[in-house]
Amino acid sequence: MLSKLHYISQGKTSQDHLRNIQKACENGAALVQLRLKEMAIETILETAKKVREITSHFKVKLIINDHYKIAKAVKADGVHLGKTDACPLIVRAYLGNSFIIGGTANTLEDCKVLIKKEVDYIGLGPFQFTETKKNLSPVLGVQGYKQLIDKLGKGTPIIAIGGIGMEDVSSIIKTGVYGIAVSGTITKDFTSISKFREILNTSEVKA
Repeated sequence: MLSKLHYISQGKTSQDHLRNIQKACENGAALVQLRLKEMAIETILETAKKVREITSHFKVKLIINDHYKIAKAVKADGVHLGKTDACPLIVRAYLGNSFIIGGTANTLEDCKVLIKKEVDYIGLGPFQFTETKKNLSPVLGVQGYKQLIDKLGKGTPIIAIGGIGMEDVSSIIKTGVYGIAVSGTITKDFTSISKFREILNTSEVKA
């Protein structure tokens, strides 16, 4: 069962990411994504090994951003592929069926391509402006999600991402989105994880 709340790691250094993932796990995260950008591949591998130790201790699922070979090397639970990363079909052949494979999308066409390539979930966004991404795609907002979900139906789980705050969750989930990915808001306050999960569960009942 895929978690409805994904924590995407933040930090200026690999040590920052380790500390933040540790705090996320301590505060009840069920799934974390290690997202290291513009770092040497050796640094990413070594960091991923340490993160796997943390997540294994807390029985938290670990997704590695971009680097599917590292995901396999450290025995992570899955990988998240950006739009310019490897094809999900190639990655599936390499990793096998036990790994979770997610993909990034911004448009209906992006989603359809990923669904054809049998990803396990789609990270669809951005919901609104976010400083964690340099090359930001056009923002979707609540209406954007609603329109896309209406056309896609309830197949592959859609994870909303991009500048999501606590006050946004209920309206996003009501569009039919499966769950959310959060980075900045949780990094600022790791105790917010329990509040996010509570709202997600409540919204699911109402939907």
